[in-house]
Amino acid sequence: MTVTTETSTINHFINGAESAGEGGRTTNVYNPATGAVSAQLRLANRADLDATVAAARKAADTWGDISLAKRTAVLFKFRELVASHVEELAQLVTAEHGKVLSDAKGEIGRGLEVIEYACGIPTLLKGDYSDQVSTGIDVFNFREPLGVVAGITPFNFPVMVPLWMAPMAIATGNAFILKPSERDPSASMLLARLWKQAGLPDGVFQVLHGDKETVDGLLTHPDVDGISFVGSTPIAQYVHETATKHGKRVQALGGAKNHAIVMPDADLDNAADHLAAAAFGSAGERCMAISVAVAVGDAADLIVKKVEERALAVKVNNGTAPGAEMGPVITPASKERIVRIVTEAEAAGAAMVVDGRDLVVPGHEDGFWVGPTVIDHVKTEMTAYTEEIFGPVLVVVRVDTLEDGIKLINANPYGNGTAIFTSSGAHARKFQRSVTVGMIGINVPLPVPVAYHSFGGWKASLFGDKHIYGPEGVSFYTRGKVVTSRWPEPTHASGASYNFPSN
Repeated sequence: MTVTTETSTINHFINGAESAGEGGRTTNVYNPATGAVSAQLRLANRADLDATVAAARKAADTWGDISLAKRTAVLFKFRELVASHVEELAQLVTAEHGKVLSDAKGEIGRGLEVIEYACGIPTLLKGDYSDQVSTGIDVFNFREPLGVVAGITPFNFPVMVPLWMAPMAIATGNAFILKPSERDPSASMLLARLWKQAGLPDGVFQVLHGDKETVDGLLTHPDVDGISFVGSTPIAQYVHETATKHGKRVQALGGAKNHAIVMPDADLDNAADHLAAAAFGSAGERCMAISVAVAVGDAADLIVKKVEERALAVKVNNGTAPGAEMGPVITPASKERIVRIVTEAEAAGAAMVVDGRDLVVPGHEDGFWVGPTVIDHVKTEMTAYTEEIFGPVLVVVRVDTLEDGIKLINANPYGNGTAIFTSSGAHARKFQRSVTVGMIGINVPLPVPVAYHSFGGWKASLFGDKHIYGPEGVSFYTRGKVVTSRWPEPTHASGASYNFPSN
């Protein structure tokens, strides 16, 4: 593996400024396309955590009382700044994650949608008023911020997922602490600078880098009121259990095993195009990737052949190369795990249609490469089916009927996203009403909801009762108050009763 001799140092962003912190530990940040170390990332210790939370607590006390007009002014300015820095943000994402530039720009675009939704917070926070519920008594409700909330985000979307959380939390009046993935942290630091440039008060948005020590500190700190998490299911479950045990509100989004049913009546060229894009885009490192094609009846042989053609045509290269369609996976460990699972499937009798295990990209021999891989005749007991591979691997499971496909999906422990390719409205309606999955696509392979609908799965893909962003995001970052009010005339100020008042 090639290692550079000179690297930069990435600090935290605490209370409005970059800070080296007091923690002495660091970790390497790599360029996955070259295998080279690009930076040293400082990791927080307990003193850094306490300082960050204290700054957030102080900021929350004032930010939560700032008028909606002033909050929205900051949000509009932040949206303008992010939009003007798309190129710079995308370059940072590609350099540390490996995804191609066009994909990096796409995730920033989806993040911008959430900022735009958050700009409408004056309407989103409107309460209800009931006049004269009893004689001279009115009832109204409103929502207040939680206080200090933290976001623990994954490596696969270093801009989009923080923007799923922070704009909603900040618009609703909270102070937000971001603990990004230590694998691609630079984009978070640019976002922090843009928040400050937009006029956000110090301490309202902070970035604290760290590993499990920092995560555990956020989950248990008495001054942190809420936790948002996106990552693998085992860690999501741990986050939910630990943080709720310490009295915090938690939304923890876990992993996925997303199926796409392909019916014989589908437009198979269209289905194959979208299956390939959904399986191999971003090297398959996304929780909404289609990793299982459920081929129904006569569609099987045809769809496998068409997906094979498309997989072989994918242009795999450094994400900055012109025309590149897929980049490397994030780490050597990720590559080793993907190769192991594919090898186990082959040994168990699955058919290797396209094998990307030995891919080498000329000029980038030390990068973390796995090529598009298609495996047919996969059985449900194989690890290629039971595990979330999180790589550019599409497995094909064959079934006889739509009903068999629905049973297969519903028996899976995950329930994040799913799709069906069909030309039948009856098939589509049966599918959408029958699957136990939170997000459904009909001839749409990646059914990620727009910002004014909330994102989240079912079953082992979500721990907690609130989905992320959208209306449920507003609800998650706030708590309601209901006021029963009576203003009697001075001559009628009495009327107290020992009975429960009803009229």
